[in-house]
Amino acid sequence: MGPACAPEAVRRRDLRRRPLRRLSERAVEAVLLLAALSAVAVTAAIVVILVYESSDFFARVPVLTFLTDTEWTPLFAQPRYGILPLLAGTLMTSLIALLFAVPLGTITAIYLSEFASPRVREVVKPVLELIAGVPTVVFGYFALLFVTPLLQKLIPGLPGFNMLGPGIVIGIMIVPYISSLSEDAMRAVPMHFREASFAMGASRFQTSIKVVLPAALSGIVASYILGVSRAVGETMVVAIAAGQQPNLTFDPTEAAATITAYIVQVSMGDVPHGSVAYQSIFAAGLTLFVLTLLFNVLGYFVRKRFREAY
Repeated sequence: MGPACAPEAVRRRDLRRRPLRRLSERAVEAVLLLAALSAVAVTAAIVVILVYESSDFFARVPVLTFLTDTEWTPLFAQPRYGILPLLAGTLMTSLIALLFAVPLGTITAIYLSEFASPRVREVVKPVLELIAGVPTVVFGYFALLFVTPLLQKLIPGLPGFNMLGPGIVIGIMIVPYISSLSEDAMRAVPMHFREASFAMGASRFQTSIKVVLPAALSGIVASYILGVSRAVGETMVVAIAAGQQPNLTFDPTEAAATITAYIVQVSMGDVPHGSVAYQSIFAAGLTLFVLTLLFNVLGYFVRKRFREAY
């Protein structure tokens, strides 16, 4: 009789524990939902603060003037608030960084994914990711004291402050992001894609370029978008090595200022709180937020298109 009653006892015990299990599952779901909503809440709070503070600025400075004026002199006796010089410096340094990082990061990812042995991959990938942990102020002085003097030997007459040196160093900074994410995307491509290519007589290089790379293009584009966002938002490198001179120029050999460098400059505390110059950092920050948002939206549609194609 004892053994026969054992299943019944287990069933009753499970029935007693079922409400407690449901309660614990709901608690876990609530914690996960709270964690997800916290990220959304932080983003929403940032947007609200930027819009609220920028509204006072745009009440004094017309939006059209802000977007079309070619001079940015908010700290002068006769201030002018044209965001174009800062926007030009931001886009130029980011473009230089991408021209350096995208080819190097993609080639590194192809090598690590398709050609490197496991031992080499275990050594190279952590070293690359270690670069992402170096403080950006160190990269700033690296650009000012090493890269720029080296470029001055190659380009006579290059000034000490320019956009070329910081752009290259920002490119070095974002190589780990592009190479690591691209390599993960390539390794996620099913092995039978490679096997089918080998069966057709393709070499490893042809398989990497014509099969694996297109199949992983969605993830690779995502790494490019992350690199763009990282380059656009970089602060210390351009603040130290670009000169902080808001010039409307696309010449990489000239000094310039970026949106983030201006925000750092004004946030030092020399500008009175509540003044137009102080509120201009929120307008500049809102511009940077919209610019990054546009890059991410563009990246979303590009990834969606390539995902549907493959």
